[in-house]
Amino acid sequence: MRMILSYAALFLMLCTAAPSLAGPITEQDVLNAEKEWGAAIVAIGKACQVGGDCRAAAGEAIDRLYAYGLAEVLFKPTKAADRQFRPDREGAISYFVGGVASEDHGFALQPWSKVRFGQQKIVVHDCDAIAQGNYYFTDAGTGRESKVEFTFGYVRDNSGRLRIFLHHSSLPYGSGH
Repeated sequence: MRMILSYAALFLMLCTAAPSLAGPITEQDVLNAEKEWGAAIVAIGKACQVGGDCRAAAGEAIDRLYAYGLAEVLFKPTKAADRQFRPDREGAISYFVGGVASEDHGFALQPWSKVRFGQQKIVVHDCDAIAQGNYYFTDAGTGRESKVEFTFGYVRDNSGRLRIFLHHSSLPYGSGH
């Protein structure tokens, strides 16, 4: 019960603190945010391939796409075992490009040539949305696609942009990874 009240309070705070001039969140808003997230993962890897600043690219993506600094972020990345949860910006950057946690090898550095979101369920409210389903990462070197399960939660920031406050990602049971 306590956790339910916490999340209810968080959503009430976000709805009250950031009334959106863009109106209620729509399913299309979520689909657009997913495309932007996938493009950011590909862009981070490309930046590293050409000798760019991977950490800066990841930091810019985190700042643009996640709600760090706006609300508490619940981030449970796919390939994390020792440090499974990343409640802060630096932990998220480390997961995508390495650095803070020794287990982080830079998920975005694979590199991936494409990220696509497949079949999913999207639940939309006025000021938050949750999407759950599968997304697929295409390895730039082999062309092989990896299927991963996700749950993303979104809120609008003060400028009307969707930002991720919940990111849970895992490999399908029995996938052998």
